[in-house]
Amino acid sequence: MTTQWVFNEVATITEKNIQHLKSKFSNYSENQLNWKPNPSTWSVAEIFAHLNAYARFYHTTLNDRIDKTRFRVPRINYTSSPLGKSAWMSMKLGNARNVKRKFNAPGEYNPSVNPALVTGEEIKTLLQGQNDFLSIIEKSVAVSLKKVKVPISISKLVRLRLGDALLFVAYHNDRHMEQALKLTKNPQFPKK
Repeated sequence: MTTQWVFNEVATITEKNIQHLKSKFSNYSENQLNWKPNPSTWSVAEIFAHLNAYARFYHTTLNDRIDKTRFRVPRINYTSSPLGKSAWMSMKLGNARNVKRKFNAPGEYNPSVNPALVTGEEIKTLLQGQNDFLSIIEKSVAVSLKKVKVPISISKLVRLRLGDALLFVAYHNDRHMEQALKLTKNPQFPKK
C-alpha cells in the first residue's frame, strides 16, 4: 500500500464522521442522545464519550510522537507490521458495514464502568476531536509512517507504526460512528 492510500483512507473516514456529527447528531435532543434500548447498550452520548476518551490518549500521543521524531523523511510506500495490521483489521468494519468482532472497552474508556466520561458535551468535543485528528493526519505527511512508533492505550510497551496507529484510530472511530447511526435507526428511538 502507499502512504497516500493511508492518508486518504483515514482522512475520508474522519471527514465522513464530521459530516455525520454536523448533519445528524448535532440536532439531537438530550433525550435522544441518552436513550438506550436496554441497560447493557451504550447510548449515543456514551458511544461518543468513549471516542472522546480514546481521543484524549491517542491525539496527545500521536502529536507528541510526530513532533519529537527524528524520522522526517516520508516514504512513498508503506507496509504495516503484522501486529499493526492485526490491530486495525480487528477494528475495520466488514463490507456490509458490520462489526466482525466485538471487544470490551477497558474500564477507563468505558462509560458503563466510568460514567464520569459522559459530560454533556460529547458532540462538541467529538467534533473538535475529529478536526484535531485531521490536523494530525496533515502533520503525519512530513514524517515516516513506518519509523515513527506510537504506544497503544492499553500498554505503553506495545507500539504500532504511525501508519498502523492512524488506521487503528480511524477504523475505531468509524466502527463507533456506525454503532451510533445504527442505534438511531432502532424503531424505539425517540423522535425528540
